[in-house]
Amino acid sequence: MNCNWKMKIYYILIYCTAFIMITNLSGQDLEDLNFGSDSTLEILSWNIEWFPKNGQTTVNYVTAIIQALDVDVLAIQEVDNTNMFDQMLDELTQYGGYYESAWFAGLAYIYKTDVIDINDIYEIYTTSPYWSPFPRSPMVMDMNFMGENIIIINNHFKCCGDGYLDIEDSGDEETRRYIASNLLKEYIDSNFANDNVIVLGDLNDILTDNPNNNVFQNFINDAENYLFADMEIAEGSSSDWSYPTWPSHIDHILVTNELFDEFENSNSDIQTIKIDEHLDGGWYEYDQNVSDHRPVALKLDFGEVLSVDYTEGWSLVGLPLIVEDNDYQMLFTDAVYGTLYSFNGSYHSEEFIEQGTGYWLRFQNSGSAVMTGTPVSELSLSVNVGWNLISAISIPVEIGAIIDPDNIIINGTIYGFDSGYVAVDELVPGEGYWVRTNNSGTIILVGE
Repeated sequence: MNCNWKMKIYYILIYCTAFIMITNLSGQDLEDLNFGSDSTLEILSWNIEWFPKNGQTTVNYVTAIIQALDVDVLAIQEVDNTNMFDQMLDELTQYGGYYESAWFAGLAYIYKTDVIDINDIYEIYTTSPYWSPFPRSPMVMDMNFMGENIIIINNHFKCCGDGYLDIEDSGDEETRRYIASNLLKEYIDSNFANDNVIVLGDLNDILTDNPNNNVFQNFINDAENYLFADMEIAEGSSSDWSYPTWPSHIDHILVTNELFDEFENSNSDIQTIKIDEHLDGGWYEYDQNVSDHRPVALKLDFGEVLSVDYTEGWSLVGLPLIVEDNDYQMLFTDAVYGTLYSFNGSYHSEEFIEQGTGYWLRFQNSGSAVMTGTPVSELSLSVNVGWNLISAISIPVEIGAIIDPDNIIINGTIYGFDSGYVAVDELVPGEGYWVRTNNSGTIILVGE
């Protein structure tokens, strides 16, 4: 009897400890951890060290971390237990996952199902002649994001070595990584010469070796076509490196020239995500329960720049792009404070501009607002019976091209404003419009 009571107390203590840990994870520890946004594509590379390193505890940590980071795609290395990986995916209701492989070696993807459309996922260099340079076959994801086709190649190169490239020794670790690097470049040059390509993973070597020993020198030499987005991290402080235990920076993200402009956009970013700094136990807690690698994450802004004209006095305006900050004072810096109004049977004072909604806004002078964000090519608008204030998408839409499945738009009742109401033939990005309907329902704006 005494033994039974002791065991019950033991299990209660275990349960309480786990509950407190999970509560801390979802609350205090990770509350300031974030990276994703609605207007950018985020891709993260993460060696999660033989997941799950500490059983269910690791699953809880990684689930909470992914939810906090809110990124679109995670390229994972070192998944060991696929059953627990599936269990984690069940908790990540916004995400799907993939790890299927002819010879599973721990590579996987996790992606947001509402913004990422998967065309195909497959492996390359899978046959025996390539087993030495690629002990884990690279995993290719062909995907679409907001109309952009992206090719991601997830890798986990051979580890270890002495830092010296001995090209005459086929078993030399640096040589194996050097050959892998060359084979990847050859594959991209041959198959994706004009595509948006991202190569990432635990590449197990540093970018800053001298050219004679640099296993990535083929990519570095071809600067016209390839860029290591994390080169500044590699050249910077060791506090920002991905593998603090050594310390070294061995997890990389490489982009092709089709993405150079996007990487230069103001909202784009590259970071080593220092999750350990968000945990009470710091690096010890992270290393014991998650991984010995920090993830490296790339944020790409595919933003389009649009100029929205306005006139002195009252104007009808709208938001034609997905933007980071939809505060009207940030979008229309010359607007008179406190003069943004929406309409829903009556006027309402507003502070933020939502896509698809039209607004009255007053200006002291005529001018234009320059906006940068992700373009919107299709938008469904809910309208009420009577008059509605709507706004356009990122490209002009002719009135006749508005999809009105229930035929609720009353002919001849779409008006813009230019010192007075004017009937219009098309909806222009950044402008607001009145439209009258004979019933409530949905209309759809689609650009060509």
